[in-house]
Amino acid sequence: MEQVISSERLPIKLWLEDLEEGALQQAKNLANLPFAFKHIAIMPDSHQGYGMPIGGVLATEDAIIPNAVGVDIGCGMCSLRTDRKEIDRDDLKSIMSIIRKTVPVGFNHHDQQQDEKWMPELNGNLEIVEQEYESAQSQVGTLGGGNHFIEIQKGSDGYVWIMIHSGSRNIGYTVAKHYNQKAKELNEKWKSETRTDLAFFPRDTKEFDDYIREMDYCIEFALNNRKLMMERVQNAITDVLGEVDFSDFINKPHNFASLENHFGKNLLIHRKGATRAREGELGMIPGSQGSSSFIVRGKGNRDAFESCSHGAGRVMSRNQAKKTLSVEEESKPLEERGILHAIRHKSDLDEAPGSYKDIQKVMELQKDLIEIVIELEPLAVVKG
Repeated sequence: MEQVISSERLPIKLWLEDLEEGALQQAKNLANLPFAFKHIAIMPDSHQGYGMPIGGVLATEDAIIPNAVGVDIGCGMCSLRTDRKEIDRDDLKSIMSIIRKTVPVGFNHHDQQQDEKWMPELNGNLEIVEQEYESAQSQVGTLGGGNHFIEIQKGSDGYVWIMIHSGSRNIGYTVAKHYNQKAKELNEKWKSETRTDLAFFPRDTKEFDDYIREMDYCIEFALNNRKLMMERVQNAITDVLGEVDFSDFINKPHNFASLENHFGKNLLIHRKGATRAREGELGMIPGSQGSSSFIVRGKGNRDAFESCSHGAGRVMSRNQAKKTLSVEEESKPLEERGILHAIRHKSDLDEAPGSYKDIQKVMELQKDLIEIVIELEPLAVVKG
């Protein structure tokens, strides 16, 4: 259940017990925006972001903030279930080897452009998308870096699952940076008192419409990016195991803005590191590479603008993790559990389990937002 802070123009509703000072100040900045509506919702995985806390949900009536969507537009999760109940370790290693060969990670792209069917259709004026379109054809079906992953998991339902976390690659980043800069310039021209890291476009402006069109394209690109990677993972599994049946694909973005009706009003809901969780809607909440992930069903909580967390959330910065955590201490428990993990060097420690919140506590804090359908334990992971 949420806690409420009532010191600002709008209330801040938090689904966590302790929010770091930087993230709390960012939530207060959102609550004091003149066009923010009703209240600010802060999910249990929240931590400091740029401008808006990760794990924040902001409703507006007549404005959109590029920075409240973030630089990885459309970033999200997808998953599906296989019909297999076990995969032996040697087969798992072979599958992961094929995945590493067919899905570029980090800054790597495909050597050649992928089939154009994976590129969303160009409709209307999409200035930045059109500029980036050709290079994006070699980026679709690539994982990227940071906290992005491909994970093979064992579900509490007895089946082996696949889960992928990735976004819109450079095309989303370029669109985000372009429109955030444009919003800053316009806000300065209008003598707006809004903070520069929350620069906005008002409804009924060309820039508002342009950004939404290009944002929507990037959301669709990010979905296709995950779909192509999922196809490559499925192919890796069938190459090693033979015929395998797969369930329907679940997809959920967690960096986006969408027009929705809440409290009897049509609003723009900005979710930055937050997942939509309408009543009955399936979604995913991953932990770290050493902890459980979850298939969940939304409860449609009105006060959270029908949202939930997008993961466990960080407890320390990437630099802090690399400085303070130990490769041996972080990797040993994973090896003892037989997990094929991605912690080999000090540079990998920014994604070590110790850099994340306890996912079980995070799930406990959002019982009124979602119900757990399946708990998933990691078997093998590819990290960006």
